[in-house]
This record gives sequence, structure tokens and C-alpha cells, in this order.
Amino acid sequence: MARLIRSLVVSSLLVVASVSLSSCGTGGAIADARLSCQSVNRALVLEAQSRQPGLTTARRTQLQARALSQLLKATPSAAAATSIDGSWNPLMTTIGEAERVPIPELIPALRRLCNVANSSTPYL
Repeated sequence: MARLIRSLVVSSLLVVASVSLSSCGTGGAIADARLSCQSVNRALVLEAQSRQPGLTTARRTQLQARALSQLLKATPSAAAATSIDGSWNPLMTTIGEAERVPIPELIPALRRLCNVANSSTPYL
């Protein structure tokens, strides 16, 4: 009987430890996703500036290039979030698409994903 109780106690402790450790990983993923979204938000500001009327072509191109560069700086943090918690893969994938898809086409998805990351319940 003592052996059964000891086994149950050890099993319970393992379950509690694994739940605790898994929640730490999720927190790390959220922190990485939020860090990535800081770069995303800076990129979206630059992209919005590039669409202002009255800009020269050179200035518009410069702002768009800076927006793309800033967006791509979000990739390492998004990748780190994904490696901890695979549910952040849409954020990483959407950021990665910026090299092939114009940023204005990605804005709705990026905003939704970053709204989730920055919410009080950041789970995809």
C-alpha cells in the first residue's frame, strides 16, 4: 500500500512539474511574439507613411524599403515564438511572405496576429 501511495505522489509531482514547465514555455513564446510585433508595428507605420499623398517617388520607395527591412527584423522573434509554441507559425509565415507579397496585402493578417499577441489572452 505504501508503495502505491508513493507511486501516486511521484506521478502527481511529475504532472504538476510538466504543467508548470509547459506554461513557462508558452509565456516565452508570447514574449517572443510580442517582441516580433513591435517590429511589425514599426513596419506598418513606415508603410502607412509611404502611402501619404504628395511624396516623391524616391521618398515613397525609401519608406517602403525601410518598412520591409523593419518587418523582416521581426522574423527571428517570430521564429523563436514558433519554436517554443507552434501555434505562432502563422505570424512567422506571414512575416516571411513580405519578400514575395506587397506589405499592404499582409496588413490585415499582421494586425490580427499582433492583436492576439498583445491581448490579455494571447492564444491562437
